[in-house]
Amino acid sequence: MLDPKMLNRRRAILSSIGLGLLMVSSAAVTKVLTPTAKLSAGKPALDLNALVPADFGDWKEDRTLVSAVVNPQTEAAMNAIYSQTLSRTYVSKAGERIMLSIAYGDDQGGEGTQAHRPEICYAAQGFGISSNNVGVLTTGERKIPVRRLVASNGPRNEPITYWVTVGDQATLPGLGRKLTQLAYGLGGQVPDGLLFRVSSIQRDEAVAFKLQDKFVNDLFSSLDAKQQVRLAGKIQGS
Repeated sequence: MLDPKMLNRRRAILSSIGLGLLMVSSAAVTKVLTPTAKLSAGKPALDLNALVPADFGDWKEDRTLVSAVVNPQTEAAMNAIYSQTLSRTYVSKAGERIMLSIAYGDDQGGEGTQAHRPEICYAAQGFGISSNNVGVLTTGERKIPVRRLVASNGPRNEPITYWVTVGDQATLPGLGRKLTQLAYGLGGQVPDGLLFRVSSIQRDEAVAFKLQDKFVNDLFSSLDAKQQVRLAGKIQGS
């Protein structure tokens, strides 16, 4: 019969060996599952300025206005994680204005972009967020999951609609985005993606959101199928 002290010593040794093997295997699994291939490498190079037309439908870029999307500090941080940004103000023939902002990055596999969600960016600039809801924007056969915000700062009331893409899928920050990232990661791919945002200065948020939906529909009507995928992912089920 083994001495109790000797038995405990053997158990401790076996436990240490088991823990070591677990650490080694975990490291090996992590290395295997760490995505290495950028999804953007298999796509044509993206040029937001060329992709998004300056004039389409009833809309024309207003080059007399500069839409301040973010403050300089936030802009510097965005430039560190996004490879391209586009900021324009459009005016319709009826005089309605929409501000468009798109930020694209070829590495959307981590959480670095989370801090630059509009609700967080606007709050950092002193805006209050009075409304934050999830919705669906329908354009053609595409149903885009969107978030609808209302940001205000003094007399400025700015309804906002935005979505994000991860790879070829439109989603929203949170669980859906993380699951999409995980799916690409398990396939060994680092997904690219973008944040697409439209907003307008309007007291009546229902009127503003309707105008923003019209703007997106007019924009997508001017794009071919491949261009639409670059901005809003593939149509679900396609």
